[in-house]
Amino acid sequence: MPAWEYLTTPLMIHNTAAILNSWGSDGWELVQVVPGPEGGLVAYLKRPVVKEA
Repeated sequence: MPAWEYLTTPLMIHNTAAILNSWGSDGWELVQVVPGPEGGLVAYLKRPVVKEA
């Protein structure tokens, strides 16, 4: 079974694609986008944990 690490980040409506593309280029996969507690959107992302040899 792979091990995962997780990240949450706010999304600005006018810059959503750039934010997600930036995280994606670092290996993060978008899992879900939900409304934030104070408005706006929050993205949940995951990526496999890289085990050091």
